[in-house]
Amino acid sequence: MRRRSPRYLPEEERENLDRWLVSYADFITLLFAFFVVMYGLSTLNEGKFRALSDSLNMAFRNMITDQQAVISGGPPIAPPVVVPTPVPPQPKKEAEDAKSQRRIMMRSMARSVMSALAPLVRAGQVRVLETSRGVTVEINDSVLFAPGQARLETSSVSALEAVARVLAGSEYPITIEGHTDNMPIHTAQFPSNWELSAMRATTVLRLFVDVGVDPQKLTAIGYGEQRPVEENDTVEGRARNRRVNILIDAAAPEVLSEVLEELTAIPR
Repeated sequence: MRRRSPRYLPEEERENLDRWLVSYADFITLLFAFFVVMYGLSTLNEGKFRALSDSLNMAFRNMITDQQAVISGGPPIAPPVVVPTPVPPQPKKEAEDAKSQRRIMMRSMARSVMSALAPLVRAGQVRVLETSRGVTVEINDSVLFAPGQARLETSSVSALEAVARVLAGSEYPITIEGHTDNMPIHTAQFPSNWELSAMRATTVLRLFVDVGVDPQKLTAIGYGEQRPVEENDTVEGRARNRRVNILIDAAAPEVLSEVLEELTAIPR
């Protein structure tokens, strides 16, 4: 039997023959959008990739369903509901492993420092402390400086050089803190304990740089008498407060975020 030309078909059948162009145009549009998205996204994490995959699957299923409805002449069939696969939360094991690794490295470094300063540790002039931020080496100032001075004693240079050699291979920031007691000082060089403590911390920092510690990892701070560890009412307490602390900071760096512009705007 010879096939009739579309112009001899009833009007309703001729319209149905042309409806495939709509579905074809939808398919081409979706295909173009797919390549645009793939080109625009240079990097994808797992969550974004799954979201994109689910969206494309749903779109293609809707298109196929519409095509089936056009062929059969019936109403569109509702597509199945696609439930996106939830992205599993980032496991905490990696963070815990990194923290444990830092603790092991800190303790190994603390043992090396204690070995380098063993005679002073036994004499009670040096303490090595593990803190929440890392390791702190507390050195009594009588080992390092003469009273009211910021020049290192010759006998202390070799001990500090040994500490510097241990810290030279460290990847962590190092803060050198100068502390004094509450006895006032008024000299041309040091008008107050602030200047004395800052200069002592800087003197130790300069020695570390000379030995080979990366200066970008070093910070010197003078606290004066503002952070005592003992009461200043006794000779022993004041002697304990006069100290230099060397902090190896293993804490994770803070994530900085800019304050919202509307909060920082200055009214005119």
